[in-house]
Amino acid sequence: MGRLRAKARQVIPRRLSGLAGGRESGAPERCILAALDLRLRVNPARVPLDAVTVEESIAELSELAKSAGAEVLGHAIQARERAVPATLLGIGKIREIHAWAAEEQCDFVLFDHDLTPSQHRNLERGLECSVLDRTQLILDIFAKHARSRDGRLQVELAQLDYLLPRLAGRGTAMSRLGGGIGTRGPGETQLEHDRRKIRTRIVKLRAQLDKVRSTRRLQRAKRTSVPIPTIALCGYTNAGKSTLFNALTTASVVADRRMFATLDPTLRKLRLPSRRGAILSDTVGFIRKLPPALIQAFLATLEEVTEASLILHVIDIAADHRSVHREEVDHVLEELGARDKPQLLVLNKIDLIGPGQSAREAQRLRSEGSAVGVVEVSAKTGQGLDRLLDTVDELLARDSIQRRRFRVPYEDGSTLALLYDRAHVVERHDHEMGVDVTAEVSATLAAQLERFICHETSNAPRPSAKDVSLGGGPA
Repeated sequence: MGRLRAKARQVIPRRLSGLAGGRESGAPERCILAALDLRLRVNPARVPLDAVTVEESIAELSELAKSAGAEVLGHAIQARERAVPATLLGIGKIREIHAWAAEEQCDFVLFDHDLTPSQHRNLERGLECSVLDRTQLILDIFAKHARSRDGRLQVELAQLDYLLPRLAGRGTAMSRLGGGIGTRGPGETQLEHDRRKIRTRIVKLRAQLDKVRSTRRLQRAKRTSVPIPTIALCGYTNAGKSTLFNALTTASVVADRRMFATLDPTLRKLRLPSRRGAILSDTVGFIRKLPPALIQAFLATLEEVTEASLILHVIDIAADHRSVHREEVDHVLEELGARDKPQLLVLNKIDLIGPGQSAREAQRLRSEGSAVGVVEVSAKTGQGLDRLLDTVDELLARDSIQRRRFRVPYEDGSTLALLYDRAHVVERHDHEMGVDVTAEVSATLAAQLERFICHETSNAPRPSAKDVSLGGGPA
């Protein structure tokens, strides 16, 4: 796979520390940002007031490029009624960028769009330098920040999925067969050979990631055998999730202003004011135009969100487009199947704005009623963290732990499996009528399995917090 990975690096991973090959060691690579503005086609009356403009999208792309270690020389925006199918931008703008890149000795041009394979190829020919699009940059940052084996597998899968349709036409190294008499080749072309090897590698990666997901399911099953609630932090990238995670758990997760500074999931024990224990997980941040292949590749990581009892949706209250950011996060959660999970909105960075503004925003979000609550905090200064913990404790108390006795028929193995998977089984007795199981379950699960409860014993005294072990043992 060494030669294949070397070829793949020509297209996507492209560590920005050595993308062009001509820059001195340690010096950042220089890039120009390019974008197409199609606002002329849109009816201004239909554009939301908080819609992201192309200038603001370019500013976000600039932050992404800096996170990857590049030096941004400037940006070029072309306003058109429609995109050029072959090159996205018009020929005049391409010539302008070509002259600028040659004068500034630019290493690559970064487009704030997802380019098709033909557009990518045509732009590299017209600009006579390397071309990257938004997806390539995000994949590059993910490859840079992946530390665990699981994270590297997921990034490689997303990269190869992106590379596969873009192999055609990558220079003379790809041998081809002729179409006439005397030009028929001896066998498989180099292009098909590389495609086959990439497909083989993708199948192997997916099999390995299936094992990762299976292992994590077993780990979650062990955690849920002792009924400890799980809380997942999610939000737009650079919203302050890792800083909040460190403040709540005294952990030392990397907290950086660079986008996607946190990639691999981290779990820590959280002590609530009621002395109950919980598990808090920190996940990767989301962003606009997050590649669908990346979401699919990172399902093994993002399953921590789908299995959580409560989602803390962290919002940067000081961001200009916080409503757009929230919609993007909700869109990704919907793709993951976690949109209906209870959400507590955490308005972070209130130290950067006035108290009146944060109070008005919190009141507006409460009036919408789409979340179970809204809390204003500053993870940096610690303001509001006590109230956040009290709110989390109150919300989790609604799903209190109960000791119940269930009678499950032998033929209903799925219910028995659910009890072993989602509850703490205390006793089990097998008899002619079925299986009697005494278990410590959440109120939600008890309501779900109401028809199996032996009501004559349902009023048995509940165990103490010590018996349930909510606060004991390592997370």
